[in-house]
Amino acid sequence: MSEINKSVAPGLTRRAFAGRAVAGTCVIAIIPAAAWAAVHAEESDDTSVALGYKHDTKNVDKKKYPKHDVSQRCVNCAMWQGAAADPWAGCAMFGRKHIAAQGWCLAWAKKPG
Repeated sequence: MSEINKSVAPGLTRRAFAGRAVAGTCVIAIIPAAAWAAVHAEESDDTSVALGYKHDTKNVDKKKYPKHDVSQRCVNCAMWQGAAADPWAGCAMFGRKHIAAQGWCLAWAKKPG
């Protein structure tokens, strides 16, 4: 074994490395897909509160947001990052969190087209 290999992982043989790599891959494969799924934005999250986000556009406070219209939904917003049929998807305003297709927030902008 070369001096470099001994200093990086002393006592680790190729066979041991291959075995650990296979075991690690198996562990990743058995983790449920739901564990990898994106987290949904909650109405109580800081970003949600700042943007007035609601999971359902029908629940938006009309007095607080007088320009809101019930036809404005996340699914028809320019920032929606999913397909029209997706119940939840990404949004440019919410980072890695997913938002409801039927939701609404202050950043709503009509999708072009």
